[in-house]
Amino acid sequence: MAGAGLLLLCGIMLLPPAASAQDGSVILEADVDGRPVGVGTLVLDPARTARVSITVRNNTNTVQRVKTVRISGSALALTFFSYDTTVPFDVPARSSETRSFPLEPTDLGAQAIGLLPVEVEVIDVTRESIASVETTGDVQGSLWSVYGAFGLGVLVLTALSWAGALLALGRRRLPANRWQRAMRFLPAGIGTGLVAVISLSVLRLVAPSPTAEIPFIVGAAAAAFVLGYLTPHPGEPGPKSYVDPDTVRIQR
Repeated sequence: MAGAGLLLLCGIMLLPPAASAQDGSVILEADVDGRPVGVGTLVLDPARTARVSITVRNNTNTVQRVKTVRISGSALALTFFSYDTTVPFDVPARSSETRSFPLEPTDLGAQAIGLLPVEVEVIDVTRESIASVETTGDVQGSLWSVYGAFGLGVLVLTALSWAGALLALGRRRLPANRWQRAMRFLPAGIGTGLVAVISLSVLRLVAPSPTAEIPFIVGAAAAAFVLGYLTPHPGEPGPKSYVDPDTVRIQR
């Protein structure tokens, strides 16, 4: 069951992202407490009200009607927090508009912790994204947040997967086919890669991203697959002990 859960989780994360309706000719600039988004790490403290300022530069020939500003954080293709602030305004063609508003992420501590990719985007009246800017956020949350609990859940599933595979190996109950034995170890390898990615994020060492996630997950999965492939055949007899015939004759 633990192995099936890890495989399902990995499949969800490998789904292609939804198509974006962002218009490349509309540029969004944002800053939080005077620090530009996209330059350095954005610190998000749930105990402090942040001042967000956005500037939308409309280089198209049509009016852009902004309704909402969204600030969200995601990892492993899953969104762990999202704040929508209604800030309706129009940006005429070939011009720019700036708006500011307070952000009070009081419940952020219960949603995430550590380094996470953060996106600021402006959304129009039809709920389509107009433009966005991305950065790395340092969320000052709790280990028992949704993201922290997610990591602990993956850790438990991974431990159960390894325990099940190694116990079957020790009891010589693995499948006779090498490829099936390799697949028996694969979920444990995937889980190990996920645990590594989440741990580095929570410890504020490396933020989750495709360039960081893929090597860890694929590398750990490949190592576990090879390990399962090389495990001994469960039907092979164990090594026979050597008995010296001279010793037997002396005993007689």
